[in-house]
Amino acid sequence: MGRITGSRLKDIVVKRGTGKKKGFYELVAERIATNPDGENPMERGNRLESEALARFAKETSKEVDSSLIMWQREDDENIAFSPDGQISIEEAIEVKCLSSASHIEAFLTQEVPSEYIMQTRQAFIVNDELQTLHVVFYDPRVLVKDYFVIKVERAEIETEIAEYLQYQRDTLTEVEDIVKKLLNF
Repeated sequence: MGRITGSRLKDIVVKRGTGKKKGFYELVAERIATNPDGENPMERGNRLESEALARFAKETSKEVDSSLIMWQREDDENIAFSPDGQISIEEAIEVKCLSSASHIEAFLTQEVPSEYIMQTRQAFIVNDELQTLHVVFYDPRVLVKDYFVIKVERAEIETEIAEYLQYQRDTLTEVEDIVKKLLNF
């Protein structure tokens, strides 16, 4: 643990000018986090979500509605998003309880991991009034910086929002056309 071995080297070596690989963040995690206990990652995330939301509410003094919420676009109910928490129509929360390595990577880069970018964009695509999405990162196994928040602001991603909304509309039109054709065979 916490060492570069022959089998781990491939997960660390990068070409000049590129970012760190996941193996780098795994080395850091092995030194500052407790070992994972084998719990299913999805179940772990669901279990920790309420703790993360409570911590956000405490640290920000904001009241958080964590009831099951499903947003749908007013002009197309097939475009939807379910925030983990809502402060107001203009402010929502998405919680990420990731592996310790991914948690540390997000903290050090101050970027939402690439596999969750589309999810953060969907919140804005669905809710035209949403201005701020607080992406809460929580991993109690990390002994320092177990909790932090990255804010995603509508003003910074307007172009992406418009592009992805149009892409979804085009996709849904294509799906509907195919469904109609198949039902008429």
